[in-house]
Amino acid sequence: MADIGRRARKAARALALTSDAARTQALNSAASAIREDAEGLIAANAEDIADARAAGRGEAFIDRLQLTPARVEAIAKAVELVAGLPDPVGRVLATFERPNGLVIERVSVPLGVIGVIFESRPNVAADAGSLCVKAGNAAILRAGSESFRSAQRLVAAVRSGLENAGLPADAVQLVPVRDREAVGLLLGGLDGNVDVIVPRGGKGLVARVQAEARVPVFAHLDGICHVFVHRDADLDMARKVLLNAKMRRTGICGAAETLLVDRAVADTHLKPLVTALIEAGCEVRGDAETQAVDPRVKPATEEDWRTEYEDAIISARVVDDLSQAIDHIETYGSHHTESIITQDKEAAARFQREVDSAIVAHNASTQFADGGEFGFGAEIGIATGRMHARGPVGVEQLTSFKYRIHGNGQTRP
Repeated sequence: MADIGRRARKAARALALTSDAARTQALNSAASAIREDAEGLIAANAEDIADARAAGRGEAFIDRLQLTPARVEAIAKAVELVAGLPDPVGRVLATFERPNGLVIERVSVPLGVIGVIFESRPNVAADAGSLCVKAGNAAILRAGSESFRSAQRLVAAVRSGLENAGLPADAVQLVPVRDREAVGLLLGGLDGNVDVIVPRGGKGLVARVQAEARVPVFAHLDGICHVFVHRDADLDMARKVLLNAKMRRTGICGAAETLLVDRAVADTHLKPLVTALIEAGCEVRGDAETQAVDPRVKPATEEDWRTEYEDAIISARVVDDLSQAIDHIETYGSHHTESIITQDKEAAARFQREVDSAIVAHNASTQFADGGEFGFGAEIGIATGRMHARGPVGVEQLTSFKYRIHGNGQTRP
């Protein structure tokens, strides 16, 4: 692990000085390598899936792990999208002149070496690797044992792209062991050779990372996302957005976990929304008013409001008004993604102003919490902290900055 860190630091220093054209070439070559290895990649993934099923993993977990020809193509396209993004390195972010004639520029630079720890999603290997390379960073990837074989194939493709462009392959490395001790070493910073850690996985992994990391962390602990149906919501729109927010993919962090319905429209909107969810195969756990509209609704407990199900389950309750909806989200939410459905622009503006989450939507699904949907090509993760990276972490968020001072002989009095 110490050797991996040293090689990553050396590669990061070299990559930071390369041209955007070279980094773009490397990523386009990596995308081609992913396509060329599609059969081998899917075969390796099938072995990962077999192990996951033997371990008794649920279908939501299997869905996150599984690669299909369409998903492999989507991974390759995401790498190409990242390749085509504007160069995030060397941007002049600000320029100002001091009274003494000094001209000072704030310029974007790579962060350095980024450690990414992930579990079941093999696409993270390609997404994280390509984003780091585009931003001039080196990446040390630690895959979960569930996706280890799939990640190996994807990292091999990215490394081949780097080599084809004449760039250091060590800019993207996969920890070659499944030993959990490797995670602890990575969190310790590998003798100062890791600058940032990004965890992508379940609550247990993220909690451990946030508790043990000796370097900064970009992460979210839970994805407890809400859909609030306001008194001025169009019912057809609310139904359509809610079903997408909950059921499009139930295992992703942007999936809605709680439905809030304004009391002013509970008589007209609550029953149709609950019925639509149940008929779509979703279990609904509700407060007394929600239970009253359909006998299939199970009673919600206090714990349900704090639960990220990652499954076809949703909690639901009636709230008195916009203020109570905001209070509920502040009390039980995880500062990830929330959505208000309303035709009232002032109510939407207040919701977006007062809800303290990384992503706050109006009349749109919470499942847009995704770097690709933001035009970032991909994401290395979703951050819910208050550092410079918040929401989807793309190439711009994987840069820091330095100051360049231009003078003509000034000295400080």
